[in-house]
Amino acid sequence: MTISVASSPQPARVPALSNPYQEGTQRSKAGSAHPLELNPLPEYFNHRIKIFENLKTEYDEWVKKQSREEITIMLPDGSEHKGTSWATSPMDIAKKISTGFANLVVIAKVNGELWDLERPLEASCKLELLDFEHPEGKRVFWHSSAHVLGEAAERHYGCHLCIGPPTDDGFFYEMAIQDRPVVNSDYPALEQVADLAIKERQKFERLVVPKETLLEMFSYNKYKKHIIETKIPDGTSTTVYRCGPMVDLCVGPHIPHTGRIKTFMVTKNSSSYFLGDANNDSLQRVYGISFPDKKQLVEYKKFLEEAAKRDHRRIGREQELFLFNDMSPGSCFFLPHGTRIYNTLVELIRSEYFKRNYQEVISPNMFSSKPWEMSGHWQNYRENMFTLDVEKEKWALKPMNCPGHCLIFDSRDRSYKELPIRMAEFAVLHRNEASGALTGLTRVRRFIQDDGHIFCMSSQIEEEFAALFEFMQDIYGLFGFEYHLELSTRPENYLGTIDTWDAAEDQLKKALDKFYPGKWELNPGDGAFYGPKIDVTIRDALRRPFQCATIQLDFQLPERFNLKYRSADEAAAADAGKPPPRPVMIHRAILGSLERFIAIITEHFAGKWPFWLSPRQVLVVPVAAPYREYASGVADKLSKLGLYVDVDNGDNTLSKKIRNSEIAQYNFTLVVGQDELDSRSVNVRNRDDVGTKARTETLPLDAIAEKLLALKNSRSLHNKL
Repeated sequence: MTISVASSPQPARVPALSNPYQEGTQRSKAGSAHPLELNPLPEYFNHRIKIFENLKTEYDEWVKKQSREEITIMLPDGSEHKGTSWATSPMDIAKKISTGFANLVVIAKVNGELWDLERPLEASCKLELLDFEHPEGKRVFWHSSAHVLGEAAERHYGCHLCIGPPTDDGFFYEMAIQDRPVVNSDYPALEQVADLAIKERQKFERLVVPKETLLEMFSYNKYKKHIIETKIPDGTSTTVYRCGPMVDLCVGPHIPHTGRIKTFMVTKNSSSYFLGDANNDSLQRVYGISFPDKKQLVEYKKFLEEAAKRDHRRIGREQELFLFNDMSPGSCFFLPHGTRIYNTLVELIRSEYFKRNYQEVISPNMFSSKPWEMSGHWQNYRENMFTLDVEKEKWALKPMNCPGHCLIFDSRDRSYKELPIRMAEFAVLHRNEASGALTGLTRVRRFIQDDGHIFCMSSQIEEEFAALFEFMQDIYGLFGFEYHLELSTRPENYLGTIDTWDAAEDQLKKALDKFYPGKWELNPGDGAFYGPKIDVTIRDALRRPFQCATIQLDFQLPERFNLKYRSADEAAAADAGKPPPRPVMIHRAILGSLERFIAIITEHFAGKWPFWLSPRQVLVVPVAAPYREYASGVADKLSKLGLYVDVDNGDNTLSKKIRNSEIAQYNFTLVVGQDELDSRSVNVRNRDDVGTKARTETLPLDAIAEKLLALKNSRSLHNKL
């Protein structure tokens, strides 16, 4: 049996920090009651290796028979190198440049395709050599490290491996383990076995293997067999890679050998389901991180420590912003102070809607299956929807607003003079996320999105995109975010015709080239099923990426909902037998899910909120009991101006009250005593001037009220009057 580990909305514990790896020590000898490696190893090791070695012998003989011809290898700088087909490898070219450079290179690209460094070149080509700092180089390095983790897991647990991909911050491997959960005390053993593999400098060897042989090679592993049977067409082949005793189904490519990994750490573990489907077997997932330089691990641990301090779940609990309850997993309870942040964000976007001529609407939270069938969501997204039976019909809670907005557009006759119609809604949405995937505010089942849909003519697309880019810049600038854009194109499960998709993608490319020339990237095959999209990734104070805004161009839904409008030449078009024109639909969200965005900014600001967004803006503190009435009067005056003001009329000492104010992250503490009472003033202490014990600036009450209002209205990031 496999044992699940429950997910939790609580702040993440980082085992790698609570039990840190110490250079020069054998961390694996403590904690685990299990042996470092199984002895003997499972029979499947020899079974795989025997098949691999037989195939490798055949392949090597075949390569020897290939004709050797002179080829030309062109590097990105235009320089050319001569080589020999089926003999010269990218590593040979790297070594010609310099030995130091060759040691830094992680992977090659041959004519734009990722290629193993030791794999011979087959013809003249363009060659790129990528190091760990290149995004693709980093993914390959971490993918290879996942194989090392997989080898360690097989040798330690005797498990059956499933998938082991790289991630944005390392890698993981999923596995089925009989009668044993993964626990923190296993980490040292996994790391030690991984270190053994690394010290052996195990080569990554690639082979192309036919489907029927793959099924024989992985006959012991039902998960690999399922992937082979469902993903690889009959009569075709795919690749496997070997490093040491481990042979795995993998398209690659990989680093030359395991010795390139200079430091390796297991970071955490969790439960998962095979292929992410809750109906499948429960698996265990182990995560790790690795680097080509030991200094990078030291820096990474510092990063983890800072990230743990900024964890939005921890700050949310400490500042009493929100909570979760098992009575409704994945649904946040916003407490009064968290609701203040929530409402401030809604008010921000709503104020922009007014300036940008959006019309707010409210649509139902629950629909029958019919609009979802029309939109294609029922066929392509149903497993992510909460469905229910109502009077013998299937209904669903809405996971997005677009079908409802299409119905609103189609509720009456529309003229070209009305377009563009910019429709917006702050609606409650529900998506059926797997329980194991729920993570604080970043992955929830119930959320609100600053959702909007623009219905316009084709001739208005460029103008609308310009306005959306400006909208996005204005909002992200308020939070100090940098951002990056990607164009995601037609996926495999697309609706409509390829010609329509090509036209839509061309429109987005033109808009991006005009407003962000050279500053966007292509993300092939990752569009929504109904249209291509521009995904906007922001980076927080720790330089972590988060996908927030999205802009999607949609020619499909207007057709599926039969949306139309009267054109300027309606009569002539009717006489010519032309149908009424259809609007183009643009889906857009700037903040995205408000819950997720609050998680991001909580960690971005580390709970030190800018004044305009802060749920605790001012605390008034009397120096002694006789001044409590004046303190309450100051708080009352400022509260009536729309500021979040509290007064501490408790029995603590003045220094204790000021310290409590600093801990609670009040932006300003206003201290009042006899002098302030006599002059109708306050003594101002700024949160960001931590540790100031002496008296600070004293301002008239009317002046401080004016300055605080001005600071709030400015939406400044700086806590300065």
